[in-house]
Amino acid sequence: MHVQWEGPMDRALALAREAVADGDVPVGAVVLSPAGEVIGEGRNRREAGGDPTAHAEVVAIRAAASSLGTWRLDGCTLVVTLEPCLMCAGAMLQARIPRLVLGAWDAKAGATGSQWDVVRDARIGAKVEVVSGVRAAESAALLGRFFEARR
Repeated sequence: MHVQWEGPMDRALALAREAVADGDVPVGAVVLSPAGEVIGEGRNRREAGGDPTAHAEVVAIRAAASSLGTWRLDGCTLVVTLEPCLMCAGAMLQARIPRLVLGAWDAKAGATGSQWDVVRDARIGAKVEVVSGVRAAESAALLGRFFEARR
C-alpha cells in the first residue's frame, strides 16, 4: 500500500536518527519533487542551532525552495517521520505543498489530523492529501526510546 513511500521514509528515519547525536528530538523530513526526487531534507536542529523554528520540516522545506529557486513547491511531497506541528503545517501551506506522507501521529501537538487538521481546513482553502502510517511503528519507537532515555 505505501511501497512508493518506503525509500523516502527510510531517508527521513536516517535523518531522525542523526538528530539524536545533537540532543534533538528524532524527527527527519524530505521533500520530493513532482518527479519523486529528493530536493530537500532536514532533521530537527533546534538544540544544535539554538533555533526554535529549526524543525525537520522547516529545514527540508527551506532546502527544497533553495534547490528549486522558488518558494512555491507546487506538486511536491513532504515526507516526515512525525506528524507536523502547527508551525510546520503552516509552512507546508505557505509553500503550497499538496501532499504529506507521515510516519507516527503526534497526539499532543499534531496539526494534520490528530489534534488539529490545519492542512485540510476548508476555512482557509487547504486541500493537502495526507498519507499516514508509513513506517509508523518504527518512527514511534525511535521517539519513544529518545524520550525514555531523557526520563
